[in-house]
Amino acid sequence: MTARTARTAEPIRVAVIGGGAIGASVIAALLRGDVPGVVPVGVVDGQPVGDLGVPQLRMDAALDEADVVVECAGQAVVAQRAVEILERGIDLLITSVGALTDPDLAAAVRAAGPGRFLLTAGAIGGLDILSSAAAHGPLTRVEVTTSKLPATLVQPWMDDHDVDLLRVTTEPVEVFRGSAREATRLFPRSLNVAATLGWVAGDFDLVDVRLVADPAAELTCHRVVAEGAAGRYTFTIENLPSPQNPRTSGVVPHAVIRSLAALVGRPSGVV
Repeated sequence: MTARTARTAEPIRVAVIGGGAIGASVIAALLRGDVPGVVPVGVVDGQPVGDLGVPQLRMDAALDEADVVVECAGQAVVAQRAVEILERGIDLLITSVGALTDPDLAAAVRAAGPGRFLLTAGAIGGLDILSSAAAHGPLTRVEVTTSKLPATLVQPWMDDHDVDLLRVTTEPVEVFRGSAREATRLFPRSLNVAATLGWVAGDFDLVDVRLVADPAAELTCHRVVAEGAAGRYTFTIENLPSPQNPRTSGVVPHAVIRSLAALVGRPSGVV
């Protein structure tokens, strides 16, 4: 814990990295007072973000101001800045969990401090029971099938045939099958849930990921099956996509706010 966050009578200052759909919603929630005693001091983004109610800052200036950083900008930011943030004694909330599939980065983040880090659950639930099960004994099976609208799954590495297929398909199409480590490399903004499951399980390569492009997917669906020494678990999450960014679920900013409240030890004002 940083010296400043330890003085709970003083406001806890938060800088948000990323002014897109998630980051903008997090800033708006903090400005509304959804986490009492926590105030946003600025947003960091490589592009102009418009009026979000806080100043747009360069990274170094933001880190000079912040007790806590909320990352809403993608895996590259975690790779480039997470260790530095933690070593400066600043707490860090990570949304781009897929960055931690890099074993060297994960080890460096775990070892860094005195700042603390926390991963947000994002668009998925059930992590408390899976974490408890993994603590009881190793999970032996974790599977997640994610279904999303085809247009949200187009990636820069895809060839013209793949892109055309996603644009014209009228039936569900499997576009990926593999481990969480590979899934988050190929679909860095679409499969952070797979990385989160891998982190909880303690093995990214254990998690079998199936990604389906479904033109009828009004809801983004994650179906999870897991088992191990503690038992067997099956659950389904169905989220509405964010109106601002259909690649992510609308619930994610609210999950980030709850995670932030847990990290700083302040109750969320939203029930």
